[in-house]
Amino acid sequence: MVDRRSGVPAFRQVAADLRNKITTGRLSAGEQLPSERDLVDQYGVSRPTVRDAVNVLRSEGLVTSEHGRGVFVRPPANVQRLARSRLSRSAREENRGAFLADAAAHGFTPSTSVKVSFEAADDRVAGYLAIETGAEVTVRDRVLRADGLVVQLAVSRLRREFTRGTAIEQVDTGPGGTYARLEEAGHRLASFTEHVGARMPTPDEASLLQLAEGVPVVTVTRVAYREDGVPVETNDMVLAADRYQLSYEWAAD
Repeated sequence: MVDRRSGVPAFRQVAADLRNKITTGRLSAGEQLPSERDLVDQYGVSRPTVRDAVNVLRSEGLVTSEHGRGVFVRPPANVQRLARSRLSRSAREENRGAFLADAAAHGFTPSTSVKVSFEAADDRVAGYLAIETGAEVTVRDRVLRADGLVVQLAVSRLRREFTRGTAIEQVDTGPGGTYARLEEAGHRLASFTEHVGARMPTPDEASLLQLAEGVPVVTVTRVAYREDGVPVETNDMVLAADRYQLSYEWAAD
């Protein structure tokens, strides 16, 4: 029951009690909150008060609503992105490149949805790939999940001249992924650059990533280069800032 004499709004008291139950594990990750009617009876408050309390928890990223099912405790998905070896040739040969390497290192189950299309390069993409604006590029649009929760959006664009006739233009690129197929086609990779930033998400990004209000995203644009310095791919990644840690390591030369 709420304390009517405390001066603290009833919805904040309800939210505080539910928050405490979540953070202490009495309501575990993935567990459904009691129904609205049960919360009304439990706390002795009105339905609008319960709704306001749940909205507070939703804005904090502690719960998520599923239409027709109810409100659930949001599972944590803290993903550490290891930059040191995730793009190495040895990792690709063992099918542990990039996201799969992150999953293996941190014990989550990875899954990915992929859409393949083709488009004309705009000025930005043309600049990264050192091609003419309007040149055809292959687009691999991916939604990456950790234990079922979307944690990253990634869109790769590659010179079509390098992907035509390869598995890169298929949903499943096979073991080692896109970079392995590029090297099989004679485009041996030598280096990568990454440009990291942060911003607020677009409405579509916030919806796909199920971001709480006010949560930003981390942006990473990676460019892959051949041994002769020719860029072969640019990859625009959008990561949920509350679920990702980017880790970099380099020698003190």
